[in-house]
Amino acid sequence: MYRTVLRIAATVEVIAGLFFLPALSAQSASPAAAQAPTTAPTQPAPQPKSPAGVEDWKKAHDQQLLTDFPWLARFKQADTELPPPASGEDRIVFMGDSITEGWHLETSFPGKPYVNRGISGQTSPQMVLRFRQDVIELKPKVVVLLAGTNDVAGNTGPMTPEETENNLASMADLATFNHIRVVLCSITPAFDFPWTPGQQPAPKIDALNEWIKSYAAEKGYIYVDYHSAMKDARDGLPANLSQDGVHPNPAGYAIMAPLAEAGIDKALAQTGWPAL
Repeated sequence: MYRTVLRIAATVEVIAGLFFLPALSAQSASPAAAQAPTTAPTQPAPQPKSPAGVEDWKKAHDQQLLTDFPWLARFKQADTELPPPASGEDRIVFMGDSITEGWHLETSFPGKPYVNRGISGQTSPQMVLRFRQDVIELKPKVVVLLAGTNDVAGNTGPMTPEETENNLASMADLATFNHIRVVLCSITPAFDFPWTPGQQPAPKIDALNEWIKSYAAEKGYIYVDYHSAMKDARDGLPANLSQDGVHPNPAGYAIMAPLAEAGIDKALAQTGWPAL
C-alpha cells in the first residue's frame, strides 16, 4: 500500500509538471531552432556499437543533457507537423531508446500508421518528461513502451530498479489517463554494454523484466516478451541477432516485429480501462 501511494503521488507530480514543460523547454519560434538546441549538435552520434567512438559519444550525450535533458527539441517539429489521426486510423506510437530509434517500422509494418519516437541513449526519466509531447499529443490508440536498458547502463546517472519501475508506471498511468492503450515490452537481452562495460547487466535486466511482466498483469496492460525469444545461453543477445550484443540487427527486429504486432492487436481489442 505504501509503495502504491508513493507511485500515485509521483504520477500526479509528473502530470502536473508536464503541463508546464512547453514553457520551460521552449527553444525558439523558428523551424531551425525547433529541431535542436542551438548549443548542441542537431543529431548527436548514435549510441556507439563498439568501443571506438565512445568518448566522442559521451561528450555529445553529456552536452545534450545540459541543453535539453529530455531532448524535447528532437521531435518537436515532427510532432507539430504530424496531422491528427484520420477517422478509423489505428495510430501506434513506439516510445523508447536506440533500440526503438533503430527500428525501421516502415519495413517491419508496411503500410501501418506507426510512429517512431525512439531516441538513442535515453533513460526512462527522460522519456517521462517528453511523454506528453511525443506520445499523448499525437493521439495514438496504443503506445508500445520499451525502456530500461540505459537505466541499467546509468546513462543519466545511477538508478535503482524502483526508479525505473516508477517511471514506467508513470508513463503507463499517463497513457491510460489519456485513453491510450499500453503495451509494456520486456527489456531486450544484454550481457554487457560496449559504451560502459563491466556492469553485468543481464541479471538486472531479468529482475526488471519480472517486474514489468507482473505489473502488466496486475494493471491489465499487454506484456510483450522480446527477451525470452532473443536471449542466448549467456542471457545476452547473440551475434546472429546483433552486431554489438545490445542493438538488434534486421534478424533481431524480424523476431520482435510479430511479437509487437500481436501485442498491439491485443491492446486494440481490449475493452474497459485499468483503474489508476
